[in-house]
Amino acid sequence: MQIDKTSYYDLAIFQQEEEFSVFHKLDFTRTAAGKDWLMKYFREPFSTLPEIEDTQQILRRILPHVDSWPQAISNGTLLVMEKFLDYNLDPLPESADNMNSYLYRLLHSPDFSLARYSLNHFAEFVKGMQSLVKLLDDPQAPARLQTLLSQARMLLQHRQLDELGTRPEKKSFSVRETVYYGRFFHDHFRHHALTLIQIFSQLDAWYAMAKAMQVYGLSFPKMTEQEDPYIEATGLYHLLLDKPVAYDLSMNPKSNFIFLTGANMAGKSTFIKSVGLAVFLAHLGMGVPAKEARMTLFDGILSNINVVDNIAKGESYFFNEVQRIKHTVQKINDNRRWLVLIDELFKGTNIQDAMKCSTTVIKGLIKINRALFILSTHLYEIGDELRDYPNISFKYFETNIHDDQLSFSYQLKEGISNDRLGYLILKREKVVELLDQLPSK
Repeated sequence: MQIDKTSYYDLAIFQQEEEFSVFHKLDFTRTAAGKDWLMKYFREPFSTLPEIEDTQQILRRILPHVDSWPQAISNGTLLVMEKFLDYNLDPLPESADNMNSYLYRLLHSPDFSLARYSLNHFAEFVKGMQSLVKLLDDPQAPARLQTLLSQARMLLQHRQLDELGTRPEKKSFSVRETVYYGRFFHDHFRHHALTLIQIFSQLDAWYAMAKAMQVYGLSFPKMTEQEDPYIEATGLYHLLLDKPVAYDLSMNPKSNFIFLTGANMAGKSTFIKSVGLAVFLAHLGMGVPAKEARMTLFDGILSNINVVDNIAKGESYFFNEVQRIKHTVQKINDNRRWLVLIDELFKGTNIQDAMKCSTTVIKGLIKINRALFILSTHLYEIGDELRDYPNISFKYFETNIHDDQLSFSYQLKEGISNDRLGYLILKREKVVELLDQLPSK
C-alpha cells in the first residue's frame, strides 16, 4: 500500500517528537535490531491480501505466548555477541587443554576476559532461542514463521549449543571452557550466530506487534479484496488518546464521501486520523483500534492535514494547499482504491475564495468512485449546494454551550454543523475584556 511522507506525519505514525508518534507507542521491541525490523514493516505496508493474512496468522500464533516470551535476550545481549564476533581476537588455540588455555589467559589477558564475559551472553541467547523454537513450534503455523523456526532449529543443532542450553544459570566458565567455547563461537559458529540474531530480531518485531495488540486491545480486521473499497467499523477510536471516544463508521461506493463539519476542538481531526490510522495498521497485518472492523484492501492513503508554508522557497500556505490537492488528484486518478483524508481545506485564503475553491474540488473528487473521501471544513454554507449528490454523507460533531462554557460530546452525528464559536472563545478567554481595557490614544 502506498503512503507518502506527508501522510505518515499527518497521521502521526512518525513524529520528530517520538513520544507523540504511533510507532513509538507500539514499539515493544526488546532490541535495536528488532526495532529496525518493526520500522521496516511500518515503512512497507503490505499490498496484497495473502501478505496481510499471513502476518495476522503469525501474530495470532504469538499472542497467547506474549507473557511467556523469553526475557533473557536483551539488546545488551545482542550488542555483546556482535562485538565479540566482529572483534579481531588474538587466535585461540585449537586444543583447549589446560596448558594452552592457561597460557592464553596469561599471554592474551584482555581477549580472554572479553571471551569469558561474552560467553555468558551467548549462553543466555542460546537458551532463549531454544525456548522460542519450542514455544512457537506448530505444524499449523504460517509458512513464513515455520521457515524461520526451521532455520533456527537447524542452526541450533550443535553439541556445544546443547551443552550451553542445559548449563546452570550464572555458572562461571572455567579457563578451559572459555577457550573452548570462545573458539567455537568466534571461529566456527560466527556466521550461524549472526543468522540466529537476525531470526530473533524478526521474531522480536512480531512480538512487539502482538504485545501492542494485547496492551491496547486491538482487534484483527476482516480484510477482503474487491473492486470497490469500503470500510465498516464499530467502536473505532484514536490510539494516541488516553480516554478516546469511539465512533461507528460506514463508507462504501454508494456513500464514499463524508462532508464533515463542527467547531474547532469538537473532534474532526481526531476522527479523520483515526480512520487513516486504522486502515494503515490493517495493512501491516496488525489489529486496529476498534471493537470490530471490516474493509477492503486499499492501494494507498493520501492526506491533506498539516499543510505548512515554505518561507525559504517563497511558497505561501495557500499555494502549498493547492499543490497538495493537485498531487492528490494526479495520484488517485488511476482507478485504484484510495483513502483520501482532507482536514480544513483552503485555510490559506479568504472565505469567499475558500468556498469557491472547496466546492470546485469536492465536485471534482466525487467523480472518482474507486476512492473513499473524508473532508472536514468550517465552510458549512457550501453543504447546501452539495445535497443533490447521493454519495455524499453529511456528518458533524456537536458543541454544547451553557453559560458561555463549551462542552463536546465527540459523537459523530448526521447533518451539518453551523457552530460559530470563535468570538465566544475570544470572550471566554477574556481577550475581549483585555482589549476593552486598553487605553485609547
